Amino acid sequence: MSRVLLIEDDLQMQKLIHDYLERFGFTCLSCATPKEALEILKKEHFDIIVLDLMLPQMDGFDLYKKIRDFCDTPVIISSARGDIGNKILGFELGAEDFLAKPYDPRELVLRIEAAMRRQGKSSRYEVGDFTVDEAQRTLFLKDYPIDLTKTEFDIFIVLAKNRGKALSRDQIIHAAGLDPDTRHKSIDMHISNIRHKIGDDPKNPRYIKSLWGIGYKLL
Repeated sequence: MSRVLLIEDDLQMQKLIHDYLERFGFTCLSCATPKEALEILKKEHFDIIVLDLMLPQMDGFDLYKKIRDFCDTPVIISSARGDIGNKILGFELGAEDFLAKPYDPRELVLRIEAAMRRQGKSSRYEVGDFTVDEAQRTLFLKDYPIDLTKTEFDIFIVLAKNRGKALSRDQIIHAAGLDPDTRHKSIDMHISNIRHKIGDDPKNPRYIKSLWGIGYKLL
């Protein structure tokens, strides 16, 4: 599970971002002061740091320099100081990204995912309205978690990786690593369950389309 250190002194904003990141499958540790952040970073490993610039005790850029003395974890700057001068300085210092406040927490999630993909650490990707994390085996539909069984998740991954392609039931069985003796009716049942959980109407499908005499495809 990917770990995020959030350095944010606005406690209301901190809780909002912390809860949102946890909801999307990240392990998030939050702190409000530069001193606390440095102490944590010297003891624990994180995959990404989200750093506010307007902090007590020390400016965020000065904290960034101290972090870089002993830690190379990618940093996303999250700040109301979103003018071009601060952005240029942040990137010149080596920040991975700069996100100007105010912003929707969903954008931060996307920026973190993009940063981790650049670092070769992310197993999360988007397919249409869905966000998939294969390592964590999680699925979100427009920010809402979808609770799938192991088999349902494996089948959905096959459809997602072949979005727009017609797949026969046998192809789904093989690609999902199911028992070769799995019956076609069983695949139909699992697809029906997935549709129910994502709110898809088989008569007027938005996501999974039945192909008569063939199988299914993700639209």
